[in-house]
Amino acid sequence: EKLLLVDGSSYLYRAYHALPDLTSPSGQPTGAIYGVLTMLQKLIKEEQPDYLAVIFDRPEKTFRHQLFPEYKANRQTTPEDLISQIEPLHKAIKNLGLPLIAQAGVEADDIIGTLAIAAEKKQISVLIATGDKDMAQLVSNNICMIDSMKEARLGPSEVKEKFGIGPELIVDYLTLAGDASDNIPGVEKVGPKTAVNWLTEHNDIDTIIEKADEFKGKVGEYLRAGIEQLKLSRKLTEIKKDVKLDFGIEDLAV
Repeated sequence: EKLLLVDGSSYLYRAYHALPDLTSPSGQPTGAIYGVLTMLQKLIKEEQPDYLAVIFDRPEKTFRHQLFPEYKANRQTTPEDLISQIEPLHKAIKNLGLPLIAQAGVEADDIIGTLAIAAEKKQISVLIATGDKDMAQLVSNNICMIDSMKEARLGPSEVKEKFGIGPELIVDYLTLAGDASDNIPGVEKVGPKTAVNWLTEHNDIDTIIEKADEFKGKVGEYLRAGIEQLKLSRKLTEIKKDVKLDFGIEDLAV
């Protein structure tokens, strides 16, 4: 059995930027709507999932904003011509008979993480359709990322090939290097290459923190100065897998 989880928010933004400014005869912007619906129908036809959900972020702030008020503070305001497409897109998805999920207080990532792990425990294989690199932390032998816009599929070996470390270290990797797209600070002057080198040598971020005094030079100073921030950044980066949902996998049957 197969569960397909579509990161609706990720695909909405990507469709908006990838497609021209399409409009209906009345002037209503439709490019993002057309892009997401086309992608959904293509995915369903190709993957033939037994279970399916399309998950969106909600506009309210989440628990991450409570932990770190500057979370995603660097994001530009959502364009009006994109905002006007969200409600019609949601309506179209529901009218196609596809389960649409959005929950206040958490992000789409957290709902996807919760459903993916629940399905894996039931020995259901999981496909996560997204362009979001954060999702790589969920990848396992039974959970795969698929980027239909790039015709790419990422299992554990592909994640290691792309990032230099396996899925189990993606949270630590993003915590050390920071995530500019979400405004999550990492260790100053530590980029992806240094993060991979440190994790390859020391296995995980807890060991790096324990051995912080052994790191030489300026970068060692930055590491020691940023330890408390690292602990916070890890909480911001890690996808929740225990969101309380009022439905089960069986309710997502196609």
